[in-house]
Amino acid sequence: MPIEVAADQDLQRTLPELSDMLSTGELTSVALVAGYLDRIERLDRSGPTLRAVLTINPDAMAQAEASDARRKADRSLGPLDGVPVLIKDNIETLDPMPTTAGSTALKDNVTGRDSPLAAGLRAQGAVILGKTNLSQWANIRSSNSSSGWSSLGGQVRNPHVLDRNPCGSSSGSGAAIAASLAAGAVGTETNGSIICPSNVNGIVGFKPTVGVISQDLIVPISFSQDTAGPMTKTVRGAALMMNAMAAGEAKQDYVAALDEDSLAGKRIGVARFSQSENADLIARFDAALAVLEAEGAELVEIESFDINDAVFWPNSLGVLLYELKATLNDYLASTLDVVETRTLADLIAFNQAEADVELALFDQDLFEQAEALGSLDDAAYTAALSMVQAATRENGIDLLLAENDVVALVSPSGPISPQHDPAQGDQWPDWAGIGHLAAIAGYPHVTVPNGTVNHVPLGFSIIGAKGQDAEILSLGYAFEQAGGVRVEPAFRETVSSSD
Repeated sequence: MPIEVAADQDLQRTLPELSDMLSTGELTSVALVAGYLDRIERLDRSGPTLRAVLTINPDAMAQAEASDARRKADRSLGPLDGVPVLIKDNIETLDPMPTTAGSTALKDNVTGRDSPLAAGLRAQGAVILGKTNLSQWANIRSSNSSSGWSSLGGQVRNPHVLDRNPCGSSSGSGAAIAASLAAGAVGTETNGSIICPSNVNGIVGFKPTVGVISQDLIVPISFSQDTAGPMTKTVRGAALMMNAMAAGEAKQDYVAALDEDSLAGKRIGVARFSQSENADLIARFDAALAVLEAEGAELVEIESFDINDAVFWPNSLGVLLYELKATLNDYLASTLDVVETRTLADLIAFNQAEADVELALFDQDLFEQAEALGSLDDAAYTAALSMVQAATRENGIDLLLAENDVVALVSPSGPISPQHDPAQGDQWPDWAGIGHLAAIAGYPHVTVPNGTVNHVPLGFSIIGAKGQDAEILSLGYAFEQAGGVRVEPAFRETVSSSD
């Protein structure tokens, strides 16, 4: 008997819609997996050639069959049972797939270990469809990198406008969800790598408070900033995934906390100082603010905030490089013997030996700077960590919330994505938004689609205090239900100012 294949109109539905259809029997998990695999072949491997999906899980269909059997026997594991999801390829799963961080150095890194977040998804019956492409080493190898490029997967393309930057190291996850190659995906962020690809690919991205989702068995950069998070078409879909991925004391019912009236009566801080000078971006931001006011929120304009860029950014980079050396050395030492690069120094030597492949587009200056640093006991590291955390926490987000008596801060999620330029590396316009504050502080941040400018998506960001994850998701949900604007991609080759 031929396998049923879900139609494109179903594959383009949101995660909650697909969950409901699985629950009622209107769709089977097998049909969804077959449909997504066919769509990946048509859009990712050929056609627009998005290169968003790096590896297909050979066990995906077996997992789907098991889910369908459970549902038929009335033994569903929950709303995610049978829902196909993609995992960024710096996150370990026990499936027969390597965890590579996009590098040929880890092409044989098949660990057989489930990261806690993957185990959480699996425990609720989610089908691990495959691994997504990413900016190699999560964009920490070079200061001149090209977002979305890896030596194993090539260049991720933005499905809305194919020559636009897909942004951030979770670019494959962002492009895959925008293009309906899975129902949901997992990304990781150190500084912007969930929010930025969600922003430019026109989807929902949620960066939780650091520690809410375990960092175990994820190829690391920074233990003080790294976190995984869901990337979906809707806030409810993100909340469903959070219910599965959150661990320990942070585990709660994020779906139950969603309230479409949660904006009513809330004082919201508007980070005007972060909106840039782009008139089109400001117009979309103002449109989102009008939605908040219509929903009963009281807006408090915040015109200025100074973080002393000349001191802050060198210290911020220093923290990442110190922590990169320590955490990556620990991770590489934990891999199987088949992985020959056991330290950062080994990895640098490997890249030099394989320069035609690994250094084809850009160098490894950040790796080299990290290797030259000392240990986490160095006074320079501890001073830098203290400085950047104070600047983004008690003198940053906490201060802005308290001084303005607001429950959350809102801003654009980032600038309008520019054309991708592999020869020059990322060439972003003046930045918009305050995602860096949330990333470095380790605080929750959701971006919700807010329409497009000349067919290029933009997001609307809501940021809160440490541990306010459910509240921030609920505010994002209220905005989304009242006026968020998500657009399906049209796979345009390019756009001009007159389009």
